[in-house]
Amino acid sequence: MEKHDINTREDIERLVNTFYEGARKDDVIGYIFNDIAKVDWPVHLPVMYDFWESLLLEGTYKGNAMQPHFRINKLVPLETVHFQRWLQLFEGTVHELFSGEIAELAITRARSISEIMNFKMNSINHPEQDKTKIPLVNPGKQKE
Repeated sequence: MEKHDINTREDIERLVNTFYEGARKDDVIGYIFNDIAKVDWPVHLPVMYDFWESLLLEGTYKGNAMQPHFRINKLVPLETVHFQRWLQLFEGTVHELFSGEIAELAITRARSISEIMNFKMNSINHPEQDKTKIPLVNPGKQKE
């Protein structure tokens, strides 16, 4: 079957359903969805449809995507390996199902989401590391 781009709400639903079907069974992150967050899928999936539709097409998502992740992070630290695996699964799902400009935009957006969430969770989980990421600047001296 020839792949097409992500163009409709139905495409978004196919992407989200296929992605989470794999993520729930995954050895690295599945337990977070199943055992820690105990996701109520009939409630969660429509929220994810709205979220991705807003990012890729035109949608009306108005939630706070970070808040649930902060709650989960208190139960089990969400670490870089979790975000890397989430992204790997998401990119694989997009490439498996779709091809085109909006499909590539989905991957770009997923990469940004993964990086931002990973940074924020690691700032909480490993606060001592934050200071090493900030370059020291001496405002009194400038390079010539």
